[in-house]
Amino acid sequence: MKRNYIRLVKEMKNNEPVFDTFVTPAFIPFKMMYQAVDLMDEMQGDKVTEKQAFDMMLDMVVDIYNKQFSKEQLMDGLHAPDALTELQEQVAFVAEGRMSEERKKELAKMI
Repeated sequence: MKRNYIRLVKEMKNNEPVFDTFVTPAFIPFKMMYQAVDLMDEMQGDKVTEKQAFDMMLDMVVDIYNKQFSKEQLMDGLHAPDALTELQEQVAFVAEGRMSEERKKELAKMI
């Protein structure tokens, strides 16, 4: 079964980030795919503001990982310049099963 991971900054030590790494559950229900596709559709329209889209993606990522971390931890642990891309990639993983080759190699080292 396909899995994914996310790294969140837990703290800074000597000006270097210390990460917590979370791996998706072995099984992600198909209904999560429906929710991810709905979310992607909503974000493409003019129905939601950018902030609402962020909130929806944050909530979905927390749900994808079965609440291994909170929305607050996710917001505090993502590096701002990379946050949007990371959230979009997490949602796309569930909606489309898409993952970069680099991410696949990193995941293989973990599990």
